[in-house]
Amino acid sequence: MHHLQSECSLIGHADHPIVCVVVGPEEIVTGSTRMKAGTAQKMILNMISTTTMIRLGKIEDNKMVDMQPSNNKLIDRGVRMIMEATSLPYEEASALLSVHGSVRRALESNYLILFISPLPLFLLTTPAEPE
Repeated sequence: MHHLQSECSLIGHADHPIVCVVVGPEEIVTGSTRMKAGTAQKMILNMISTTTMIRLGKIEDNKMVDMQPSNNKLIDRGVRMIMEATSLPYEEASALLSVHGSVRRALESNYLILFISPLPLFLLTTPAEPE
């Protein structure tokens, strides 16, 4: 621990745990110290955010089901997650995601449709006409 304290001078003064990553003296590219430190920082932040998402229950079966499908890439990823979980064709999985706005809600609604509701999927996803 003494070695780490000399490498990371804030450890002894912090009220909260500090992650100190010793990246070593070798550089792949001469003068790339900032790049090496930035890569280490990014890896630590990714581990923290991934752990947080797992603890918050945002991950189901190793997939981020509470993501916001805010662009075409994420929409397609969400549709494919629904397809994999339900065996629905692309069009039906896409309709579920469109109606419910998240993979989690789409999967929950599909569970209700399959196991509780006798109504076919198209009746539940088609907007009702005003009378």
